Amino acid sequence: MEAKPSYKLSAPAESFRPTLMGRDYAISCGHYLAALAAARILDRGGNAIDAGVAAAMALAVLQPDIVSFAGVAPTLIYSAHNREVTSLAGLGHWPRATSVERLRAEGGQAIPEGLLRTVVPAAPATHIEALRRFGTISFAEAAAPAAELATQGFGMYRMLANSLAADVASYARWPSSAAVFLPGGRAPEVGSLFRQQDLGRTISAMIAASERASGGREAKLQAAEDYFYRGPVAQAIHDFHVANDGFMRKEDLADFRVPVEGTHSIQFGEYEVHAGGAWCQGVLLLQTLASLRHADLRSMKHNSAAYLHLIVEALNLAFADREAYLGDPAFVSVPVDGLLSEDYARRQFQRIQANQAFGQMPAPGRPVGSEGLDLAHMQKWLHGTGTPHAIAPDTIYCGVIDKHGNVYSGTLSDNTHDTPVIPGTGLAVSSRGSQSRLQAGHPAEVQALKRPRLTPAPALITRGGAPYMALGTPGGDVQMQAMLQVFLNVVAFDMPVQRAIEASRVWSANFPNSFAPHDYVPGRLCVEEGIDPSVSAQLSGMGHVIDHWARYPAAGGAVCAVLQSPHTGLRHAGADPRRECYAVAW
Repeated sequence: MEAKPSYKLSAPAESFRPTLMGRDYAISCGHYLAALAAARILDRGGNAIDAGVAAAMALAVLQPDIVSFAGVAPTLIYSAHNREVTSLAGLGHWPRATSVERLRAEGGQAIPEGLLRTVVPAAPATHIEALRRFGTISFAEAAAPAAELATQGFGMYRMLANSLAADVASYARWPSSAAVFLPGGRAPEVGSLFRQQDLGRTISAMIAASERASGGREAKLQAAEDYFYRGPVAQAIHDFHVANDGFMRKEDLADFRVPVEGTHSIQFGEYEVHAGGAWCQGVLLLQTLASLRHADLRSMKHNSAAYLHLIVEALNLAFADREAYLGDPAFVSVPVDGLLSEDYARRQFQRIQANQAFGQMPAPGRPVGSEGLDLAHMQKWLHGTGTPHAIAPDTIYCGVIDKHGNVYSGTLSDNTHDTPVIPGTGLAVSSRGSQSRLQAGHPAEVQALKRPRLTPAPALITRGGAPYMALGTPGGDVQMQAMLQVFLNVVAFDMPVQRAIEASRVWSANFPNSFAPHDYVPGRLCVEEGIDPSVSAQLSGMGHVIDHWARYPAAGGAVCAVLQSPHTGLRHAGADPRRECYAVAW
């Protein structure tokens, strides 16, 4: 009799998806077609920045409910050539003609929806500046996937279909928006072919302008930028605002330049963690990590009550400081050096009680540099304001690392349901003014030429100056919380990146939400299924107000991450099953 083959039982899978590993590159972003667009660029010899820009523009087509081609694009880049991390501050400012009085008259306590919340669109200029300084390919090659996906369409997937269906009434307010997002007068069905013809024509016209330009690569990149900011697109935006009593004028667009800056960073063990300027909330992640340097995290049990309480309270302290201090540094004095100092981190850590939650947003700290700053605006938040929205307006992320060690880390955003599409362009121009405040004295208070305080904030981590990790996520105020937990899962608990992403999370809402109406529920802590029920009970006993969530909710973020192993040199990638994220490696 023939012997049956013997199969050795293997250990159970550590994650639903594998951590992808490649010799040459790793990609992770919010949609699989964007990941494939980036892979095509890399396979043709482009670098991580070329691939990241191509994926970023494609994502604006693939997830148009929460990402606008004319939106925001805060971007961090590691250049293998000079071994430096650079921030491209992809956030526009309020137009010159902005009237705070009118915003208050029409919005009351919050920025009104519609045309008046428009700020200068930063994404196209940011992508072109990234190509100019760090890329190798033409605008035409980088934008081709986005143009094809817009013109020829893609398969409508569940998350986008659900989002559009939920916002039918919002899109129906403006005929130009309804024509794009409600074809035939209704939300598209899952599996249908979804096209954005006007947007495809706009992107194709930018490509054609770049290809027509005489001169070399620089001249062609400039021609694409000029078509948008100083040509037909700018004119269309100007005309629509004039006709509908908006604030934006072509001069606001023509004068826009993307600030190219250094990063803020802190040392966390052997890692250097980089974030953008205080115009975004990336400083919050750095503050939290600086405080947690004073804890022995490795000795703690992962997702135990003691561990989760510690990181949540460290986050709550940083969120209080966000509300107190963060805003456009060109207009407000932000004590960043003090907020990230070792002395301040130690003092903040000492405020955390081992078995007792703050129960409400703690008072902000007083770092060096905050002396004399008026914090009267914080008095508004002594009491809660009600039940917050389940899911805030959202965003998307893309990370790429290539065989040379170049890294792209970009968080792209801007919703299309809260502002009208400019007729004939397919563009819902950046509605990020929604994150500004109308409260007098607030560091994010509206002012002409001032930038809103931005939630999208990618991270980039180096190790001894060499590239190590890039990560980011959608999720509004959840972003820094989800990113913190994934990063610690990797560096403190030695998890492979995919397992680190899939692990259950918690997130606090113990502070004013970044989005209007800025709800705040004292002590609220969201706990995802997968956290042991006994842990939830212990957290409740400490004073956290527990809000239970199902496993893998979209509201818990959708972290994408790429990593370069310092031991093997292999590039790793992981993507969050909480949304449509996908990773590719080769």
